[in-house]
Amino acid sequence: MLQKTRGIFAGGLATLFVVGVVAAGVTPAHADPVRDAQYWLANYGIADAWQHSTGAGTTIAIIDTGIADGPAEFAGAVVAGHDASGVGGANGRTPVGGADENPHGSWVASLAAGRGNGDGAGVIGAAPGASLISISVGFGSSGSTIPFADQIADAIHFAVDNGADVINMSLTTNTKDWPESWDEAFTYAYDNDVIVVAAAGNRGSGTEEVGAPATIPGVLVVAGVDASGKASYDASSRGITLSVAAPSEELVGVSPDGGYVQWAGTSGASPIVAGVAALVRSRYPDMDAANVINRIIRTASPVQGEVLPNAIYGYGYLNAVAAVTADVKTVDENPMGDLAAWITQHRKAASAPEAIPQDTGTIPEVPPLDTAPGPPNPFLPTRDTLLYVSLPLALFLGTGTLVVLGAIGATRHLKRSVRRQ
Repeated sequence: MLQKTRGIFAGGLATLFVVGVVAAGVTPAHADPVRDAQYWLANYGIADAWQHSTGAGTTIAIIDTGIADGPAEFAGAVVAGHDASGVGGANGRTPVGGADENPHGSWVASLAAGRGNGDGAGVIGAAPGASLISISVGFGSSGSTIPFADQIADAIHFAVDNGADVINMSLTTNTKDWPESWDEAFTYAYDNDVIVVAAAGNRGSGTEEVGAPATIPGVLVVAGVDASGKASYDASSRGITLSVAAPSEELVGVSPDGGYVQWAGTSGASPIVAGVAALVRSRYPDMDAANVINRIIRTASPVQGEVLPNAIYGYGYLNAVAAVTADVKTVDENPMGDLAAWITQHRKAASAPEAIPQDTGTIPEVPPLDTAPGPPNPFLPTRDTLLYVSLPLALFLGTGTLVVLGAIGATRHLKRSVRRQ
């Protein structure tokens, strides 16, 4: 049993989160408290969806600080890797950034496709049968001199070229606009039928409204809710581009050293949804990205008292088993928007040269150009302008605590990471 002390978990009493349902209606405690703490597996239909699909045959690219090489949860899971930051290992498996950043990629990956650390123990992802691609990018404290915009474009290209079916981006730029180089990169992903999933951001990290990449048309954007299903105040942001809501509080994750943390933020909600996208893709291998996204939003569970879709919950709560099994009408276009049409309207119109009138004796009337402001130039974000979507906010989020240490034994230590503001 655990209690929280100054950001570090130490032995003591705590609330036990129990997940899983048995036929008789009694829910016994599981032998491993790490697995027991993963309430979203049962509450969001993920465990039920595994009866139909585990994500086998699909690949999820994690564009983040890098997936550590060592934790049991990733044994045999990572099939390719790349460093876009210039300061990490060539295979993307050396976490980059400061102490409050470099574990982030491992936490995210474990929720997407973690294998657990034994029979019914450790962190298991939403798609435990899916493969992973680890792509490391550098944030504020990484020391990278490569512009962040260029890192992301490079990362997307590597993911697509190496067989990603789903790309997860648990990051934000804290601005609605994005550099033009991302137009090409995201178009490349869409043209190759790759699903891009992005976190909405966290108000607790300074993101009041969703920012890019969660503002880019066609992206599956994930909002965050607490363990009771209520919209998270600190661990989620609002915006009209939200697609679906998933847990963003009282999450668990595996760190590079193999220890476990409790954390919060849409950085964790996003890979849960990315894993469900892999479940759908695995069940319906011929289904295109637009229809996978459509399945996830159309099968979302309603939120009591809310008219959906809205800027808080999107289309509702993630419902994994429904996304995998429901009869959903097919669509011809991505329901989350058309990036190509956006580019035509905003980029090309804004950059079109003014027509030069011919000498016909009269001056023709020239219609005004679209004056919608374009995005800023590519930039290297600082720690103040580029914040993680969800470095741990659990110091002040949630009333329950994660029970981890009891079944881990003397060789496993639960650590708590505190995000420097």
